[in-house]
Amino acid sequence: MRVLIDTNVALTYVSGREDPFSNEVDTIMQKCAKEEIEGALAFHSLSTIWYQTRKLPEATRRDWIRQLCELLTISGADNNAVLEAINDEDFKDFEDALQDCCATAFKADYTITANIRDFKGVSKIPALTPKEFLELKS
Repeated sequence: MRVLIDTNVALTYVSGREDPFSNEVDTIMQKCAKEEIEGALAFHSLSTIWYQTRKLPEATRRDWIRQLCELLTISGADNNAVLEAINDEDFKDFEDALQDCCATAFKADYTITANIRDFKGVSKIPALTPKEFLELKS
């Protein structure tokens, strides 16, 4: 099974922040580490995490980014896919459209996100919360 980990899930994992899905996120990332599932992270998620954590020490931020790059495959999108995302008015959030492009490029079965609302009915790759994904795998 191949999954794209959305930025919000990756940030919960590396930061240990409180999140309704914290336990499920840890379980999913452990499954990625054990290669029970293949996980990917969109290339642009790295810069988003870097920016969102700008008030933290640089060494911490670099460590978090390094952890993600060692654990997950980094997925990108080509020029045509990005143009398609720009033109996809069904996605209200451009960043989510880019997530879907990267999930498609990775040939993910699912996108794992805490924010499925913005993906439902518009994404090419089905979006599940971390809890929904683990229930699916049971």
